[in-house]
Amino acid sequence: MNDNFLLSQLEQRKAQHALRELKLPPPHMVDLCSNDYLGLARSASMQEAVHALLMERPYMHGSTGSRLLAGNYAWVEEAETNLAAFHAAPAGLIYNSGYDANVGLFSCVPQKEDTVIYDQLIHASIRDGIRLSRAQSFSFIHNDAGDLEKKLHRATGNIFVAVESVYSMDGDMSPLKAIADACEKAGAHLIVDEAHATGVVGQQGEGLVQALGLADACFARVHTFGKALGCHGAIVLGSATLRSYLINFSRSFIYTTALPPTAIAAVMASYNLFPYMKEARENLAALIARFRQSTAPLEVLPSETPIQIVLTPGNEFTRRQAATLQEAGLDVRPILHPTVPKGEERLRIVLHSFNTVEEVDRCTQLLVVS
Repeated sequence: MNDNFLLSQLEQRKAQHALRELKLPPPHMVDLCSNDYLGLARSASMQEAVHALLMERPYMHGSTGSRLLAGNYAWVEEAETNLAAFHAAPAGLIYNSGYDANVGLFSCVPQKEDTVIYDQLIHASIRDGIRLSRAQSFSFIHNDAGDLEKKLHRATGNIFVAVESVYSMDGDMSPLKAIADACEKAGAHLIVDEAHATGVVGQQGEGLVQALGLADACFARVHTFGKALGCHGAIVLGSATLRSYLINFSRSFIYTTALPPTAIAAVMASYNLFPYMKEARENLAALIARFRQSTAPLEVLPSETPIQIVLTPGNEFTRRQAATLQEAGLDVRPILHPTVPKGEERLRIVLHSFNTVEEVDRCTQLLVVS
């Protein structure tokens, strides 16, 4: 079969030094790129907790179908109830991934006469969900509650405001209190993606919404399990009515095989562990502070989270900077255009509770010298 029509766009990516390729993780390198903020994905304690849960009851490696057919089982419903309680929500619905959750939520809830207003740096999964909906949509300036208020005046129908609590490519936090106040004033429905806050932000890793006491201000929240929680999947939290609606209309939930019991065991094991990892979160906070204190000459974006961004404009320059760090045994990945706007290319340096002071210092010294 002739696939030559695909080559021109691939060649264009190559010319821009922006061609994406799959690569195996380099062996014996210091992890400064993964989202495993608390080290749970590689944790022996996590493995033991999963094994213990699986030994408590018979299980299968596959769910055998979608939740609406053969794939529903008691354990996944127990998990939804327990997670909703932990996150101070009336109900929750588990999806196979954060991408599925956002696409499923945003594609079916807003209707043709409604409006979705989203932060201009919102995740691609939310943008894709909005595109699949029939609602009108437009963005507001990143983290600018004043601009959001202006945009709210243009909105019609049911209004939905989409933000992330922690932004994955900048590492900064949303001014959620101001955004929630603007939504309340306009009668808008606030939806918060907590993907990069879950496990890390809050006394128990409960996320920014609960840390600020704003659970009741949200129409929906999305917590994903593939970052600090070290496993896979996601949950949409909201009212019992929202849960029922998603079961009936969310295509990425309806038309897919459910997560198997082994995946749910990992989720529950993580929730049995991460709320009590106070020392790990404190160590992570100390490493973040040390990194920021050591990068004064560099253009580093404001961030109190594990995601630290060093701006290195230009795809080729960013690749070279990343290569220098990798040659020194530090696994730092370049973030290139078109993933980020041209001129805003960057090194996305991710810190973890298992990193050491020596590793952080080695990284900052190489950055400052180069």
